[in-house]
Amino acid sequence: MGEETETATLSPRDLRVSDEEREHVVAILQKAIGRGLIDLDEFTERTDIALASRTRGELNAVLVDIPGTVNRDLGAPPPKATDPSQRLELSAKYSSLVRNGRWIVPAEVVVHSKYGSTKLDFSDAQVTSPTVQIELDCKWGSVEVIVPEGMAVDLNSITELKYGSLDDKTGSNGLPGTPRLVFTGRVHGGSVVVRRPRRGLFS
Repeated sequence: MGEETETATLSPRDLRVSDEEREHVVAILQKAIGRGLIDLDEFTERTDIALASRTRGELNAVLVDIPGTVNRDLGAPPPKATDPSQRLELSAKYSSLVRNGRWIVPAEVVVHSKYGSTKLDFSDAQVTSPTVQIELDCKWGSVEVIVPEGMAVDLNSITELKYGSLDDKTGSNGLPGTPRLVFTGRVHGGSVVVRRPRRGLFS
C-alpha cells in the first residue's frame, strides 16, 4: 500500500524516459544547430547528456534555454509538428529516388532510401523556407545533392556515416548562404556527394 502511494505522488519530472523520447530530443538539438541557437560543441555535449538521461527532468535540462521546446508541466518536449505543408517524406527501396525541376521544397524533408540511389537537385526548386532541414535515413546507396550558386549546405549534423564517404564539392559547408540546407540523420554503406550543377560544353 505504501509503495502505491509513493508512486502516485511522483513528480512528472521524475518519470523514466524511453529511447524514443531521447532520440526526439536529439532531433530537436539538430534543428537548433540549423537555426543558429547552439554550435556544434554544444550539440555534442547536450546530445551526450540527452542519451544518458534517465528521467524527464534530466532530459528537459538540455532544452531549457531553447525557445519553444520545453513542456514545463511534464519536463518533456512537446510533440512534433504535423503540418503536412511544412514536411515532405520521400521513400524508396531497391530503386532510384529523384527530385528535380521545379519541385516544391518545404521546411522539412525526410529521405528514406535502402539499396538504391537518391538524387536531390535544387537547381530549379521552389524553396519555401530560408532554412531547410533534410533528414537522411539511407542504407547501402548513394545520395547526390545538387545546389546552385548562392545556396549553402550544413553537413555537420549528420550523426552517423558508416562504410561510406561524404564529399562536399561546393566548399560551402558551414559558410553563409540562402537558402541553407541543413542535413541530419545517418548514412550506412554509401556515399553522400554535394555538388554544383554541371555546365554544358559551350556554356
